[in-house]
Amino acid sequence: MSRFLDRASPPHILTLVVATAVSALATNVFLPSLPGMARYFGTDYAMAQLTVSVYLAATAILQLGIGPASDRFGRRPVMLFCLGMFVAGSAMAILAPTIEVLLAARVLQSFSAAGMVLARAIVRDTVASDEAASRIGYITMGMALVPMVAPVIGGLLEEIHGWQASFGAMLAFGLVAFTMAFLDLGETNRATTTGMAAQVRAYPGLLRLVPFWSYTLSMAFASGIFFVLVGAGPLVATAILGLSPSGYGLYFGLISLGYVIGNFLSGRYSRRLGTNAMTLYGNLVAASGVVIAFLLFASGLGSALSLFGPMTLVGIGNGMTMPNAGAGVVSVRPDLAGSASGLAGAFQLGTAATVSALAGIVVTPQTGINALLGLMFACALAATFSSSMVVLSRRR
Repeated sequence: MSRFLDRASPPHILTLVVATAVSALATNVFLPSLPGMARYFGTDYAMAQLTVSVYLAATAILQLGIGPASDRFGRRPVMLFCLGMFVAGSAMAILAPTIEVLLAARVLQSFSAAGMVLARAIVRDTVASDEAASRIGYITMGMALVPMVAPVIGGLLEEIHGWQASFGAMLAFGLVAFTMAFLDLGETNRATTTGMAAQVRAYPGLLRLVPFWSYTLSMAFASGIFFVLVGAGPLVATAILGLSPSGYGLYFGLISLGYVIGNFLSGRYSRRLGTNAMTLYGNLVAASGVVIAFLLFASGLGSALSLFGPMTLVGIGNGMTMPNAGAGVVSVRPDLAGSASGLAGAFQLGTAATVSALAGIVVTPQTGINALLGLMFACALAATFSSSMVVLSRRR
């Protein structure tokens, strides 16, 4: 049984929520500041948007090492090191004199990837597979509170103190997460491997497993739906829908509210319906949100609520898909839970970085809503197909 701030027991769920939420905060809190950052550094929006894409790409690459490192050296030292790097990157970002230095700081902040990678592995270390999806669902439900309020807070901070204030919030949150992990997180990996090379050699074996690919691609494209909106949403909100930074933050909170609902449904029903069914149902719900938004705009009913209201369904769908696909990934080879989580996370965030950057290029004031929803729907179709493969492969 978990006892808070006791390293002799499994880590408390609150510690895992906070550690996981660091990455979500670093992704979302400064989004309303993107247009302002472009003006501050005298660059265009696409360059400022690279602070999202570079962060996601670096996070994807780092996950390839974080997972095997935790299997080799243990969850605790890797978690503490990565959270320390995030804190250093946040301080560097506040003082950044140029956009290039800010991008370098975002690379350091990407070490926050350890939160979700190691939370999944820690849960798999301490509970059985069927319970893992439920536990991960509750962790991500708590974590989702951060992206729900982060854009709202980020928009207000931008209007009052400028873009640096959002990075100050990241610095403070990172210090809290590091302290909690230091005091509460004991070592849960009781079977550390003899070398990093052995973990890297395990990757080809994982890549040959159809269930691993099915779960991984389902996670990747499901998150891609969301990150298309992350990449182009601020531009659409301000240039097309006429929202202020704080207004965009408020509407963006609807997606996070949906994510909380989806995580609750995962925690409640995953053991009853199974991870495979919940993954598929989640992607179908997310796709329906994109279709509803497209129909509203095609009918001449376009507004901020017409876009962000249906995006609540995208949040619900992702909240159902992510915990279940994540539990599936680390259960394909339980002995390589950290490596599997890191490899899947790398594919997931690599896809997110790609679609986010693509959205920043393709979605312009001229192409507008149709380009945004078109990219989101393409990701939704790919996610649904991938989760169908999960069901079919398990039946076989």
